[in-house]
Amino acid sequence: MSETRIRDRAVIIDQGFGVVQRWGIRLVVIAAALYVLGWAVGHTWVIWFPVALAILFATVLGPPAKALRDRGVPAAAAAGLVLLAFLAALGFLFSILIPQLIDEAPQIADRAAKGVGEVQEWLLNGPLPVESNQISNALDSIEDWLRNSAGDISSGVLSTIGVATNVVVNTVLVLILTFLFIKDGHRFLPFVERLGGHRVGGHLRELLYRAWNTLGGFIRTQALVSLIDAVLIGTALLVVGQPLWVPLALITFIGGFIPIIGAFASGAIAVLVTLVTNSPRDAVIVLIVIVAVQQLEGNVLSPMLQGKSMNLHPAVVLMAVTAGGSMFGITGAFLAVPVTATVAEILRYANERIDAALTAGGDPVALTSTTPASDPPDDPDPGTGRPL
Repeated sequence: MSETRIRDRAVIIDQGFGVVQRWGIRLVVIAAALYVLGWAVGHTWVIWFPVALAILFATVLGPPAKALRDRGVPAAAAAGLVLLAFLAALGFLFSILIPQLIDEAPQIADRAAKGVGEVQEWLLNGPLPVESNQISNALDSIEDWLRNSAGDISSGVLSTIGVATNVVVNTVLVLILTFLFIKDGHRFLPFVERLGGHRVGGHLRELLYRAWNTLGGFIRTQALVSLIDAVLIGTALLVVGQPLWVPLALITFIGGFIPIIGAFASGAIAVLVTLVTNSPRDAVIVLIVIVAVQQLEGNVLSPMLQGKSMNLHPAVVLMAVTAGGSMFGITGAFLAVPVTATVAEILRYANERIDAALTAGGDPVALTSTTPASDPPDDPDPGTGRPL
C-alpha cells in the first residue's frame, strides 16, 4: 500500500509567494521599461510626430502608388503623382472648408452652449422635471466650458498644430518623408529580414507586415466611414435648414477619426446647435438621423469595410482614446487606436507562435509563416502585394 505524501503548508505558501515575487519583479521591470520608453518618446516627439504622420499618410497613398508601379510607372514618378493628387485634395480642403470652420467655430461653440442651457431648462422645468443637482452642475460645467472657449476655438485650431514656423517645417518634413515612404517603402521589409537573419528577421518582417496592414486598414476605413457619416449627417442638416451645416459636417468627418468619443461629441454639437438655430423638432430630426447613421456605421459599414482587421473590443478602444487624449491631447486621441491596434497585432502574433510551439512541441521562435523568407535583392518590388 503506497503512502500518500503530504506537503507542508509552509512549502506551498512559500512557493506561491515565490511565483508572486517573480511576476512582481517582471511587472516592475516592464513598467520601468515602458516609463523609459515613454520618456524617450516624449523628449524626442518633435522627431516622431512627423514620422508618425508620414506613416499614416503612406498607408493611404501606398496602394495607389503600388498600382501605378505595377503598370510600369517608375517608383519615383508613381510616388510623385500620388503625392501631388493628395496635396491637391488637401489644398481644396484647407482653402475652402478649413477657413470656414475656423471662422464659424466660435459661433458653433456659443450656440452649443446655449443648447446646453436649453436642455438644462427643459430638464428642470419640463413636463418631467429633474431635481438632480449633479445633472444640473454637469450641464452648467459643460455650458461654461463652451462659452469660455467660444472666443478661443478659432485660434486654438491653429495653436494645437504649433507656431507658423513649426507648421512650415513639419509640413515640409512630413511631405518629404511621405514621398520617401511611398517610393521606397516596399524595399524595407526585405531589408529588415536580411539584416535580422532568417530566425529573427522573418519574425520582424511578419510583425511589420501585419502592423502595416492593420494600420492601413484602419486609416482607410475610418476615412471612408467618416466621409459617409459626414455626407449623410450634413445632408440632414442641410434639409432641416441648418445654416452651419458645412462646418458641422466637417466636424463630423474629423470626429470620425476618434472612435466612439469623436462620433458622440460631434453628434452632440450638431444637435445642440440645431436646437438653438432652428427648433426642437429639427433637433430631434437631426438626433434621429445621427443615431441611425451611427447604427449603420457600427452594424454595417465598419464590419463590411473593415472586417476583423482591428478586432478590438469597444471597451479597449474607449480606454485607449481616453488615455491617449489625457496624456497627449487631440493628437494622442487620434493616434491611440492605431497604436493600440498595432500592439494588439503584435500580441496576437506572439500568441500564435506560442500555440504553434505547444501544438508541434517545437521552438516558438522557429518561423513557420506565409511570409516568404526572402525576396530577390535586385527586385525593388517583389510583387508580394505588401505596401512596404
